[in-house]
Amino acid sequence: MAKKKISKSQAKKAVKTIKKAPVALVIVVAVLLIIAVGVCFYLYKTQNPAFMNLYNQIFGEQQAEVPNPKDDAIWDTEEYEPTNNFIAVDDKELSIHFLQLGNEYTGDCVYIKAGDTDILVDAGSRASSVSTIDSYLKQYITDSTLEFVIATHADRDHIAGFAAKNGIFDKYDCETIIDFAKTNKDTDTYKDYVKNRDAEVEAGAKHYTALQCWNEEDGAQKSYELAPSITLNILYQKFYEEKTSDENDYSVCFLLTYGEKNYLFTGDLEKDGEASLVEENSLPEVELFKAGHHGSKTSTTDPLLAVIKPKIVCVCCCAGSIEYTQTNENTFPTQAFIDRVSKYTDKVYVTSRVNIKFNEEKQKFENGDYKLMNGNIVVMTSGTEVTVKCSHNDLVLKDTAWFKNKRVCPTAWKVA
Repeated sequence: MAKKKISKSQAKKAVKTIKKAPVALVIVVAVLLIIAVGVCFYLYKTQNPAFMNLYNQIFGEQQAEVPNPKDDAIWDTEEYEPTNNFIAVDDKELSIHFLQLGNEYTGDCVYIKAGDTDILVDAGSRASSVSTIDSYLKQYITDSTLEFVIATHADRDHIAGFAAKNGIFDKYDCETIIDFAKTNKDTDTYKDYVKNRDAEVEAGAKHYTALQCWNEEDGAQKSYELAPSITLNILYQKFYEEKTSDENDYSVCFLLTYGEKNYLFTGDLEKDGEASLVEENSLPEVELFKAGHHGSKTSTTDPLLAVIKPKIVCVCCCAGSIEYTQTNENTFPTQAFIDRVSKYTDKVYVTSRVNIKFNEEKQKFENGDYKLMNGNIVVMTSGTEVTVKCSHNDLVLKDTAWFKNKRVCPTAWKVA
């Protein structure tokens, strides 16, 4: 078939049509093509992190970008004057120690010394933390005896040190063990915890759940006198008895009272549990609150804070850890937590932090080296004076480089 020839008049008409096309449209199309090629290449190289950010941009998810490991370099340039790991508390009737756990994993471990009574609340974050915990406790405990052990709930980051072989139950004689009334767990860590706990009971320890304490059943007490004017008071919340899909809401909650001063501990209690705690108890204003669930956005809620109005808040976590999330918004301690707490105090302390690295082989971000923020945080009380001393530095959260790089300063703290 013969090709149809284009007449000169048709050619001229076509040229005129092309000239009429907006130059801007041609430029836009070219730019979009370049961007599309660049995005495809970027996704190919970095996969998960890039996809997450692109997804958020397209669908409007209000989440911060994935961590940039280059941001971490500035943190290690901070000049601190570290204090000794041992902080003398001999003249203080009550001292509460929030322990850094020697690794890049978030977890809880709180040592309380009330007169001659030694108490350990939780023992996270991993089995490898046992040596760190033990070395710290030996500085204060001279008889290898813990008068009280409290395991708030069955998550690994709270009971790993109890579940470990040659763990806390092996290293210390425990007189009274108080733990959670319910759990959904069937993990090896939980099973090992029960085995080690029961072995301690066979060796002479008393074991009660928080519900038994609240009901004062089987010899358990709602309140225990630890030293003159210092009591440990088990609080009630409905998930001691009710089933929930959120393991954190099974947490044992208690209040330390020293004279007219109060100190609140709620494990990893979440929003629903906190609502029940407020409803079921006559909570006082507190000198100290151990931040719920490591400073997550789903705990330390406004209804609880409005009642307890904390003066000091201590957070057990590795700040910035992406153990559970790749999004900065959700890493501990979260912006939402900071915004809520800022209405009441700027005395917020954090045990440790972590540097982020990019794993080229797996093509994703991971936790890198752990570093200290405040290190071991000790809140001490004698008479009416409450002081805070930390093993690494005494900076409040808002004054740290991590905060300045990763969080937005709340208006309340700016004004202060």
